[in-house]
Amino acid sequence: MSQVKHLLQGKGNAIYRVAPETPVLEAIKHMAEHRVGALLVMHGEKLVGVMSERDYARKVILQGRSSSQTAVSDIMTGTPLTVGPDTDVFDCMRLCTDSRIRHLPVVEGDTVVGVISIGDLVKAVIDAQAEQIEHLERYITS
Repeated sequence: MSQVKHLLQGKGNAIYRVAPETPVLEAIKHMAEHRVGALLVMHGEKLVGVMSERDYARKVILQGRSSSQTAVSDIMTGTPLTVGPDTDVFDCMRLCTDSRIRHLPVVEGDTVVGVISIGDLVKAVIDAQAEQIEHLERYITS
């Protein structure tokens, strides 16, 4: 099975980020503009959290808070789980499933090099299984 670095090679290393003091409304607009479900929260180059649509729904909407008056730091998930570029895709899937998260920042040393989502992981597994089936069919028919 492939590693995280292979997923990033295929999807790119785009990192969508906001500062902790950013108003939640601005962050939500940023997510919509880039069609992503989460943003990395970074203080300079340091990863300090992740803000997701789930955080917004549970910590702003359901609590009746103001999107324009609430800072991202008030609702983000602090100290997020991260993976490295050499992490196996199955290990990432297990981590996402066990931790009930959908986005994993990819960190090499102290540097964020990308983000993978549960959708990226599922696609990688489906692609690997399709390739394996194709190899088995060729083996059986030859």
